Amino acid sequence: MEDGTVYNDTTEPQTKSPRRCPRIGFTLRRLWGWRLPVKVIQTLFSFVALVCEEIVDDCTSCHGLYIFEFISCSAFLLSLLILCAYCTDLYESLGEDTVQKL
Repeated sequence: MEDGTVYNDTTEPQTKSPRRCPRIGFTLRRLWGWRLPVKVIQTLFSFVALVCEEIVDDCTSCHGLYIFEFISCSAFLLSLLILCAYCTDLYESLGEDTVQKL
């Protein structure tokens, strides 16, 4: 035991490579053709709808306005998330299966 024969190669601690942050780069190779302009227009329209809803100061029956606010805010955030996922290297770091599930 004193000469070190107790330890095998498998019991020695293995050094792990340092974990790096994923590289964030911008690419358009996954959204090309008509898909990119449509997704950008969708994001802009949902943002305009969100801003227009916030401009309203006074209303008598605000139930519909609250529903519109929720839908426009959700549409804007989801459209922005889709653009970020498909137009950056996040798509490759997460994996195609994970992005499709999202």
